[in-house]
Amino acid sequence: MQVQTLQVSDPWDRVKAELKNELGEDIFSNWFGRVKHEETNGDAVRLSVPTPFLKNWILSNYEKQLVNLWQRQHDDISRVELTVRGALRPRPAGSQAPKPIKARRISGRAAPFATNPQFGSVNTVASIPCLADTGEDAAADFLNGAALNPKLTFDTFAEGTSNSLACAAVRQMAAGHDGSLGLLYIHSSTGIGKTHLLQAAATEARKGGRRVAYLSAEFFMYHLVPALRTPAYPVLRQAMKSIDLLLIDDLQFLHGKQGHEEFGKTLEMLMESPMKIIMAADRAPDEMSTLGSTVRQRIQTGEVVTIQATDYALRHDILKKRIFSARRTHPGFTVPDEVIDYIARYVISSARDLEGALNRLFAHNQLTKQPVTMQLAEKTLHDLVRIGEPRSIKVEDIQNVVCKHFSVTKADLLSSCRARTLVRPRQIAMYIAKVMTGRSLPEIGRRFGNRDHTTVLHAVRKIESMVAGDAALAQEVELLKRLVHA
Repeated sequence: MQVQTLQVSDPWDRVKAELKNELGEDIFSNWFGRVKHEETNGDAVRLSVPTPFLKNWILSNYEKQLVNLWQRQHDDISRVELTVRGALRPRPAGSQAPKPIKARRISGRAAPFATNPQFGSVNTVASIPCLADTGEDAAADFLNGAALNPKLTFDTFAEGTSNSLACAAVRQMAAGHDGSLGLLYIHSSTGIGKTHLLQAAATEARKGGRRVAYLSAEFFMYHLVPALRTPAYPVLRQAMKSIDLLLIDDLQFLHGKQGHEEFGKTLEMLMESPMKIIMAADRAPDEMSTLGSTVRQRIQTGEVVTIQATDYALRHDILKKRIFSARRTHPGFTVPDEVIDYIARYVISSARDLEGALNRLFAHNQLTKQPVTMQLAEKTLHDLVRIGEPRSIKVEDIQNVVCKHFSVTKADLLSSCRARTLVRPRQIAMYIAKVMTGRSLPEIGRRFGNRDHTTVLHAVRKIESMVAGDAALAQEVELLKRLVHA
């Protein structure tokens, strides 16, 4: 949790401090850690970022918030502009300028190329940014990868029933035990802890002397893939083969047809090596349009793990760990047990919202020097709490839980296949959907491969009858209901 005070003088520093308090350390570090303030001119503020990806993402998701925060510093600010800083590193003093760009034709299209004398006559795509000017630098940048947050370690990760399997698998791969998994794919909704686990694995593996590369989707698309088209390719590929553990985060942020194709080709090449690979995304692999069929099949041969939504016990543990971390630098910061219980019970959207809630209380405590109380929590966190609002159960939630429990794919569950191993899970899923969602029979039928409502009715009556006479099945169905509610 961010624990620095907000008493800073520079306007940009104040804006960044406010962003940290509003977004939390993780989100701020991911998206604003490399943003620089270039100038304030009239009614406009100009910021710069290292990649087009960051520019587009910030403008799409945080432009209005940035303008509002800047207006707190200067009333006349009406817009924030973002520019992309130069992608190539500056040449050392005294070095020769690159040779003029020449046009060559490839596959019937004209494309810009340049020649790098260090690699003879090998051509470089000059219009695409690369990691560095030399193969050695490219390899070093690949090994360094995206920046790690030193706070995201296994020690600060709160483990519970919803994430214990994912945590155990990641720990095993980070330790490099013989016989451990070769490929692990983790998926969950946002803010549940995927990035924390991957960065913790990177830190732990490096402590053990292993060679690690942690790549975000942004780093992969705008640094690694372009570098593979340059003269750095032979050295870079050799560096890839030396990696012990490769971690690729936020796969869902890959975008554009070219990005998908490049990712697929590069990932296939990486997966040919003996390295261990951990990937994370916000959806299951069969729902990732960014992955080609070959990559999806390779992923399915590994281990696919879902991190479920946090329960009360885990949320309580997360809060205690964050408070303990804050008290290391601010011993006077305390949160009463009743406030911790209140937040754990009613801030249920994600772990990031939990941290955001603490950030607000911490900021208020530091700015006003007033103690954290229940009255303050209720007033400050009213937009985050979900009191008396039952979680909306989706048919898709039920399908995912049933598929995982019975080890079948969602495609099979929705198919017309009448195999016994599929009919029973399908009927149970329909029954639970009718009991827990309140959806009509035709609506449920449409979500199960456009089946007729009579098919759903038959499934519901069938399972009702079986549950009444089979205690084991009744317990199994109740377990599935609890998993859906979790």
